[in-house]
Amino acid sequence: MSIKSSMNEIIDLKNLNNCFLIAMPHIDDPNFYHSVSLICEHNEKGALGFTINRPIGILIEDIFSQMSIEFSHNQAAEKPVLSGGPVQIEQGFVIHRNVGHWQSSLDLDENIIITTSRDILTAIAKDEGPEDNIVLLGYSGWGAGQLEKEIEKNMWLISPVDPQILFDLPYEKRWEAAAKLIGIDINNLTNKIGHA
Repeated sequence: MSIKSSMNEIIDLKNLNNCFLIAMPHIDDPNFYHSVSLICEHNEKGALGFTINRPIGILIEDIFSQMSIEFSHNQAAEKPVLSGGPVQIEQGFVIHRNVGHWQSSLDLDENIIITTSRDILTAIAKDEGPEDNIVLLGYSGWGAGQLEKEIEKNMWLISPVDPQILFDLPYEKRWEAAAKLIGIDINNLTNKIGHA
């Protein structure tokens, strides 16, 4: 069975909302090298997503300090902040499980939420927010038809989202694990393999 046909049984390639976008091994763009992105919006106007496996060298407590949010030195404060992508890198986002009610949130599905309001960070700082969370700066965006063309050029694999990969797996293991969701050992692929 070809990669294309096996993926089409799992994913509607015309609607990639709430899917993982997995960089092929030959992509050398530093923003996407060995990256896994969570696609949050995909329509005729383009696509938006967040890279979920690229720590940027600062901790959530650094964000708390910068925003003058009081916090306890807890496990949540010591988690790394991720680069969500190269667009609007000063904008913060929190991807989390569906816990609590926040001022500005987008439901991806019944389990995964994206929140942009300060109230969730304040709750996390007090150990009152969702335990499963990822704090990111920036996002990735594609113009109309751009992502589809990149898939046709063999730049990406698509897999369904697995919350365990999103929230539980170490960042350095997410790229390979996301590809395994569709039965692919990504380390065995080359840029000569087609899938779209």
